[in-house]
Amino acid sequence: MSDADLPSAAEPPATDAPELEAGAEAAPARKRPKPGERRIQILQALASMLEQPGAERITTAALAARLEVSEAALYRHFASKAQMFEGLIEFIEQSVFTLANQIAERESQATDPSAGLRQAAAVVTMLLQFAEKNPGMVRVMVGDALVYENERLQQRMNQFFDKIETLLKQGLRFGGAADASTPSADAQVQASVLTAFVVGRLQRFARSGFRRPPTEFLDDSLAQMLR
Repeated sequence: MSDADLPSAAEPPATDAPELEAGAEAAPARKRPKPGERRIQILQALASMLEQPGAERITTAALAARLEVSEAALYRHFASKAQMFEGLIEFIEQSVFTLANQIAERESQATDPSAGLRQAAAVVTMLLQFAEKNPGMVRVMVGDALVYENERLQQRMNQFFDKIETLLKQGLRFGGAADASTPSADAQVQASVLTAFVVGRLQRFARSGFRRPPTEFLDDSLAQMLR
């Protein structure tokens, strides 16, 4: 799934329903979605519903009602609700790792000793900013929305954070963050601490009803962890 399939990390989810032209005397009740458009609308609606209180479990009936379609219409685009969540997870993965790879590529050009620390800080900041701008996705990332779903979905999110930790470890080993005077084990410890910090911030954000932003005191927190 490309970034174009769902709203970008910088924009909240929005519907793709065509707008009526001003002054139109009459308009059709509903235009037939373009190929693939309904699938996107379903994922956007699911992400939007996950932003609401008590949205840990969303039924296909509620999702269909939100879209004003039948449940059968949903299953013409997705074989199961688990497949819908997989669509959201794919968006999270592609968005986050595309940005993380851009950060790594940029910092790989640097030669100063702090490049590795800077890369790790940038990845953590990017991830928490993504979460803050996509609160519905956070319920998926921390697993709240996956409790009653197929176990493979939670396993996939666990693998997502394993990859984040590996990415942070690689960055911390790069440059002066883990030079000859710094044992490689330090990079592993720092990466583990940073990953736990990210997960904790995401959980607090979701369980506060999205009132406690994950980027709260972020610069000072990173300064404490990346000395």
